[in-house]
Amino acid sequence: MEFKIEEPDKKIRQEIKANWDRVAKPLDGLGEFEGLLARIGAILGSPEIDIAKKAVIVMCADNGVVAEGISQSGQEITAAVIENLGKRNTSVCKMAQTVGAEIFPVDIGVNTDRIFPGVISRKVKKGTNDFLLKPAMSEREAMQAVRVGMELVKECKEAGYSLLGTGEMGIGNTTTSAAMAAALLSVPPEIVAGRGAGLSDEGLARKRQVIAAALEKYQLRETEPMRILCSVGGLDIAGLCGVFLGGAKYHMPIVADGVISAVAALTAERLCPGTKEFIIPSHKGKEPASELLMRELGLSPVLDAGLALGEGTGAVMMFSLLDIAMSLYETGATFGDFKIEEYHRF
Repeated sequence: MEFKIEEPDKKIRQEIKANWDRVAKPLDGLGEFEGLLARIGAILGSPEIDIAKKAVIVMCADNGVVAEGISQSGQEITAAVIENLGKRNTSVCKMAQTVGAEIFPVDIGVNTDRIFPGVISRKVKKGTNDFLLKPAMSEREAMQAVRVGMELVKECKEAGYSLLGTGEMGIGNTTTSAAMAAALLSVPPEIVAGRGAGLSDEGLARKRQVIAAALEKYQLRETEPMRILCSVGGLDIAGLCGVFLGGAKYHMPIVADGVISAVAALTAERLCPGTKEFIIPSHKGKEPASELLMRELGLSPVLDAGLALGEGTGAVMMFSLLDIAMSLYETGATFGDFKIEEYHRF
């Protein structure tokens, strides 16, 4: 996956920072949010930032490794949740309504022939293979899923959206993401594999055992992101990887949700260096791999609330905070309005 990335506009970033300094407040008074809005404006190519039209792309897929007893629930839960995503009746849907964001659920690999009203159907296959037995997917299937994500970003750009978030749903995806994280970061499973939706001690031990066995089986190296994705990844992760790559290609800022999004983001960065410049971090999730992945990307999530809900809920919470910061950027009184001297940087 190679294409030329045109980096965000540095002059516009500096112009936005200068605009912040004219607002009547201490320098860098809004901390990380000043830099994040400057980043967004640089990506969009204008100091007149407009993030009013935003959406979350929720990639939904099943994972064959569920057969190994690594989760509390079976694949029927994925179908139940995506059905309710289609009805706009899940957690992320309710939260998105509050901030005026759209939800675009995508069936990229749910293990059923059902058609879900209100869901975008871009199914690559009905779930991945059990990666303990054979690779989760072929390279052709992985690339197809990546292209789905990239195409969705292009479609959103053409429809006038200016800020996207990532979300996912799929039983077993904290196992696939932990396996990928272990390979991408060259760390043992116990460092990155957490309890997911609430595993017992016995379940957690089994999860780590399965990941360790898979890593031994495939002998994955951190420099092989596509082979890592194909061997132990998921179609939701592949689709989100495409969303991040699409953000870089089409100059769309992408707000990354939790650990599954972070794995997809690092995979995208390894496939196409420079992609991370188009990513807006949201929160440091409860899963242990989350902080390590964000650190590897050089990104600093601003929310640290132990979030573990998934679906893109952390991205939606970040939307609301960005809107609040935008209100000050757009309408804040300046030092000139107060007829007082601006603060100076030294």
